[in-house]
Amino acid sequence: MNPPTPWGAALDPDAILPEYPRPQLVRDSHLNLNGRWEYAITPAGEEPAEYDGVILVPFSPESPLSGVERQLQPDQTLWYRRTLTLPDGFLPADGRPVRVLLHFGAVDQTCRVLLNGVEVGGHTGGYLPFTCDLGEALTEGANTLVVQVRDLSDTGHHARGKQRLKRGGIWYTAQSGIWQTVWAECVPALHVERLTLTPHLGDSCVEVTVHASGAGDADVELRADGTTVARATVPAGHPVRLPVPDPRPWTPEDPFLYDVTVRLGDDRVDGYVGLRSFAVGPDADGVPRLTLNGAPYFHAGILDQGYWSDGMYTAPSDEAMVHDIATMKRLGFTMLRKHIKIEPLRWYYHCDRLGILVWQDLVNGGGHYHPLVITAPAVTPLRLSDRRHRWFGRADEDGRARFRAELHETVEHLRNVVSLAVWVPFNEGWGQFDAAEIAAELAELDPTRTIDHASGWHDQGAGDLRSLHVYFRRFRVPRRRDGRVLVLSEYGGYGLRVDGHTFNDRNFGYRRHDTAEELGEAFERLHEEQIAPAIPLGLSATVYTQLSDVEDELNGLLTYDRRVLKLPEELVRRVNARLRLG
Repeated sequence: MNPPTPWGAALDPDAILPEYPRPQLVRDSHLNLNGRWEYAITPAGEEPAEYDGVILVPFSPESPLSGVERQLQPDQTLWYRRTLTLPDGFLPADGRPVRVLLHFGAVDQTCRVLLNGVEVGGHTGGYLPFTCDLGEALTEGANTLVVQVRDLSDTGHHARGKQRLKRGGIWYTAQSGIWQTVWAECVPALHVERLTLTPHLGDSCVEVTVHASGAGDADVELRADGTTVARATVPAGHPVRLPVPDPRPWTPEDPFLYDVTVRLGDDRVDGYVGLRSFAVGPDADGVPRLTLNGAPYFHAGILDQGYWSDGMYTAPSDEAMVHDIATMKRLGFTMLRKHIKIEPLRWYYHCDRLGILVWQDLVNGGGHYHPLVITAPAVTPLRLSDRRHRWFGRADEDGRARFRAELHETVEHLRNVVSLAVWVPFNEGWGQFDAAEIAAELAELDPTRTIDHASGWHDQGAGDLRSLHVYFRRFRVPRRRDGRVLVLSEYGGYGLRVDGHTFNDRNFGYRRHDTAEELGEAFERLHEEQIAPAIPLGLSATVYTQLSDVEDELNGLLTYDRRVLKLPEELVRRVNARLRLG
């Protein structure tokens, strides 16, 4: 059973996720290619003699909203086909040289893209965007666009997150194919490819780098509430600092964003930036804390898997994404831990503008995971050296190299996200390797954020945080401290079945409750007796499990279909109000 969300039930196939998908690099027009495509599933390597039917992009074929509900296997190929016709006015009428770019938000896992039989691009890695320049393959009138996809899922070493072909428990239905927005845009030959916007709050400035398709000078304008506060001419490819008078810091309580406009030749892009700083430092008593804008700040978080009962990996609408974020903020949470998934950029935009911190997990891969490594530490104190690659499913050198490459790509992809406070490269030993080296590499790539190098167990003594997961025992502040910030990065997981809103008849959770009253009493007691008293002793962040039910898991505050909040809002707000410093 996959109960629909309210937004999935109201889905308009002719207007699926129509919003501009890249909020920090916006042009004045784009061609959204979501909607009806033809699809076929064939034995690997075989082209379809005919297509099997219609699929709604960008929902994976495994999801109900796709209209397909078929599981792609590792020995199969998934094919997409549609006609691409550029609308009148899409290309300039004066004959200026332009390029037509085709963007894919994410395709899981390996794909080739063909236009009129000509290969125009491809990509490996199921969580990151890529772009194809359609070039001379594009003709006037109707063009035939084909996307060919393979997905090894958990039978290979590529990033897969919590997907598993044999789903169950904490492992979910494997997804495949296109699962984020597909869109095209027309750009001048000289155009902005991306921006790097780095706030330096202590120096009252923003460092701007315009990455362009060629050499040139860009005009950069920074505005606050419509008033220009800074302007400069920036040579493409060179960082330039723009002073910001009387800077207004970004916080969850006051998520103020400055508007950014960049003009380069005939190209114009719009975006935004927030002035904030993340670090670690002592509080008044010398206890190490996470800091926001130079002051200790408690991160009261919740685990956010980003799964939907009808769209699975893909939120059915922009409003659905906003609902999750806004609901958690209304309940008093100040942070979302985005768990083993990279969301569309609009999700991060809503976190930025609504004001909630983000901890971003990298997506795990590797080979088969050994139960001794990933399960036993939940109930038994066990810390293994992650340089023993085979134990952690990381014997494959190519797989380790691919993880490092995607780490770099992920940092560049999300570098400008204002709300992103913490990177989490590894979780509970899943595909973990050389975590101390990875943490150092991350810190060099992005010195503006803090790092939780090994969330849960198999701590290698690195990063900025000592990160604990506690489900099956009472939480106590450790006696031995090593100078890092103490965080409880997963806990709780209390379950409650709400009939009519579940995926199946299984009941997975770390503690089961039969009524909302029992759940509420246990939730409040847990925080009063164990969590709140630990804060003066050094606890600096918490991540409750979890935002919503996911398949077998019934431990969400929301049901899987997002239709029921299991606890009274006032109770959750009252509990979260105690999770503060001072």
